[in-house]
Amino acid sequence: MTDTPRRYMSGFGNEHVTEAVAGALPQGRNSPQRAPLDLYPELLSGTAFTAPRAENRRCWLYRARPSVVAGAYRPLEQPLLCTGAREGVAGTAPEPLRWNPFPIPTEPTDFVEGLRTVVVNGDPEAQTGMAAHVFVANRSMERRAFINADGEMLVLPQQGRLVVTTEMGVLDVKPGEFVLLPRGIAFKVALPDGASRGYVCENYGAMFRLPELGPIGSNGLANARDFQAPVAAYETNAGEYELVKKYGGRLWIAPARQTPFNVVAWHGNLAPYKYDTAHFMTIGSISFDHPDPSIFTVLTAPSDTPGTANCDFVIFPPRWMVAEDTFRPPWYHRNLMSEFMGLVYGQYDAKPEGFKPGGASLHNCMVPHGPDAEAFERATNAPLAPHKLDNTLAFMFESRYRFLPTEFALGCGTLDTQYADCWQDLQDRFNNKKA
Repeated sequence: MTDTPRRYMSGFGNEHVTEAVAGALPQGRNSPQRAPLDLYPELLSGTAFTAPRAENRRCWLYRARPSVVAGAYRPLEQPLLCTGAREGVAGTAPEPLRWNPFPIPTEPTDFVEGLRTVVVNGDPEAQTGMAAHVFVANRSMERRAFINADGEMLVLPQQGRLVVTTEMGVLDVKPGEFVLLPRGIAFKVALPDGASRGYVCENYGAMFRLPELGPIGSNGLANARDFQAPVAAYETNAGEYELVKKYGGRLWIAPARQTPFNVVAWHGNLAPYKYDTAHFMTIGSISFDHPDPSIFTVLTAPSDTPGTANCDFVIFPPRWMVAEDTFRPPWYHRNLMSEFMGLVYGQYDAKPEGFKPGGASLHNCMVPHGPDAEAFERATNAPLAPHKLDNTLAFMFESRYRFLPTEFALGCGTLDTQYADCWQDLQDRFNNKKA
């Protein structure tokens, strides 16, 4: 890739303007009769042309060769990658599920080969729902690019740094950060630190956006300026590529005579972004009781029901706990929304021992869950001094649609069949003598 003086541009949803070669962007026209430097203009639309101006997302790319130049596609088998509720296991009991860390394979495996779908819902053809995957990889994608036409992808590395090359430029993403990749863009993943593992949310619905802040005001949670888009960069090394496209829930592969990463300049508000969760401004109680966990929402993909998301992306980062006369871990609850959780590093305060980095859990609609017996006893009897939860990062993909686990998830060997036992030591504590 060419050297550029800036690595990133700031601002989620901003109108970004960047060129790797001076003069590559046309001035005053998006598609002149002859573009500067004899580049090809190409428009990438992430929303319908007629979407409201505030929600419209598109990007003009100026590239050495347009993306239509590719060979015929043929099917590519990846049996562990599933799409939509039709590929989940129906009739799963209404019980909590938990998985131990997913192992990284010993055979050479790149990001695409290492995707394993854990839970699914919705339907990409109807543009509803999502899938939660893990990825386990030990080999960089070299002359291979991945294009997801079914949905945008939010990728969180849990182990090992990722260098994500996209049509718009390059993003370096370490554990504690995530990258958001729009639907339809080509990207590849390199592993500079060796083997990597992490989580992926594949969103079939409305594009992720920052949540409204309401009574919180104009500051708090994730700030738009902390999202970083790449500057334009392009590959100069010649040679053929493999294009792997996810389309209609299946993978397809085609040869290309040239790199898809040949965009010399671009401008627009449809871009890949990375975000460091250390910049998230947590908000919590400074008196008593808990606000709802929605105060930890980083991004939301709304549905047609106001306030009820197709998918919310929520994190539980380091934060202070100061409330008086308040049970500090999450309370026991049943929820309309379904929750898929993962742990990037550290301990999760409601499950200090059983929930491990690289693992996952599922609590579907109206399935009871909350702190295990050990966490309850410790929190009930702890002196309530100000306390900081440090060196921890858990997250949640929360959806209005019930998640169905996949056959892989139920049979991969990491499913914790004793998970429900963590609540069995909770005793009947009712003491009517205190009444």
